[in-house]
Amino acid sequence: MVEKQIESEEEINAILNLLNQQKAHDFREQYLDLHVYEQAQIFAEMDYIQRSRLYRYLTPEEVGEIFNVSEEEPVVLANYFEEMTPRYAVQVINSMYTDNAVDILAYAKKKNLVKYMKLLPEESATEIREMLHYEDKTAGAIMSTEYVDIVGNQTVRSAMHVIKSEALEAETIYYVYVIDDEEKLIGVLTLRDLLTNDDDTMISDIMNTPVMSVEVSEDQEEVAQTIRDYNFLAIPVTDYDDKLIGIINVDDIIDVIDEESSEDYSGLAGVDTEQVTINPFENAKKRLPSLTVMLLLGLLTVLLVSHFEYLLNQATILAVFISTITGASGNAGTQSLAVAIKRIANNDDDESRLKIMVNEILTGILIGGVTGIIIWILVGAWKANFVLGFVVGIAMFFAIIIANLVGCLIPMIMEKFNVDPSVASGALISTLSDVTSLLIYFLFAQMFLQFFIGQ
Repeated sequence: MVEKQIESEEEINAILNLLNQQKAHDFREQYLDLHVYEQAQIFAEMDYIQRSRLYRYLTPEEVGEIFNVSEEEPVVLANYFEEMTPRYAVQVINSMYTDNAVDILAYAKKKNLVKYMKLLPEESATEIREMLHYEDKTAGAIMSTEYVDIVGNQTVRSAMHVIKSEALEAETIYYVYVIDDEEKLIGVLTLRDLLTNDDDTMISDIMNTPVMSVEVSEDQEEVAQTIRDYNFLAIPVTDYDDKLIGIINVDDIIDVIDEESSEDYSGLAGVDTEQVTINPFENAKKRLPSLTVMLLLGLLTVLLVSHFEYLLNQATILAVFISTITGASGNAGTQSLAVAIKRIANNDDDESRLKIMVNEILTGILIGGVTGIIIWILVGAWKANFVLGFVVGIAMFFAIIIANLVGCLIPMIMEKFNVDPSVASGALISTLSDVTSLLIYFLFAQMFLQFFIGQ
């Protein structure tokens, strides 16, 4: 069957109309003619009645393929299981890749999960139970147990026989893993290695060693970095005794990268971008706590301005440049934060942390120096007072340096306390930068007040 792609909204409506009219044969023919990703997109648009009919028209295996590629949240897919009869739901689960099924079952109600476990084949139920116990966001939580393994003391011919017999159940057959009698990982081959060697060649003679693998408890972000660095299509997962227990495919890593990027963006924005709803009350409820904290921190700026109010009374011109200095330092701090979080994620040793800090300080000196000189000349020429321009310029110079320093220090400090650095939101950095930049500005203004008093 040649799969096709949805070309228009009318085509989607036409397929849904077949479902509404309960034309099972025509619906199956047109729906299954689409790529499974397109099927999942249409499935996401269906209502309860349409989904109920689809469960009657499609086999559990066909629905399982849809669930494997669906981009809907696992909690939503878990609710779909409740719409099915228990036996149908179990057949769908059993036809899915184990890692995808586990992602969904983690959100199933306890009574439903117990029911599914009783109805599942013992081997599948055992695998799912084990994977449900792995800590979230670790290699164990995202690995798949559908892989091909062979032993070293067999020939290429027998290995190819194993691959042919297990290919339909495996997520990938490009990598074939070699284990010993204790199921420990000792080598790996690609399908190309097998196809380009004689049938009577021993696996132990052509397998690649040592094998790059990850432990079951390794953080998913570190796994993603390893796959990205080495351009693997998959990577094996071992337990603490070096026994092969699963693999992580590149498609799962793409999901991890998307998830981590979304979390980092949420941290910088100070809001969970994955949990936005169309309900304004729910959105407000989720955003208010962080905004309230920022509001209270913002009061520090108000108190600082109030403390130096006498300066503004004697030289009101100083108020004109407050937003310029705070805006520049806030932007610099946010940029430094983003760069620091990225570099921290890619480096593990303390020496690299020091390099990051030194690099950000030097960057701040260069940026602050250039912007400080520019603002000095512009303000001096504009107000015919180069002392005033110097105060604004030197304040901006030091404010940007400190903002860069704060932007890289805060995520490092948070990491030391085992807090995700990405939660150091841009709003927090911006607020702290406002306070420090204003303090610097007013201190320099106080030193040179006599040169522009009364302006």
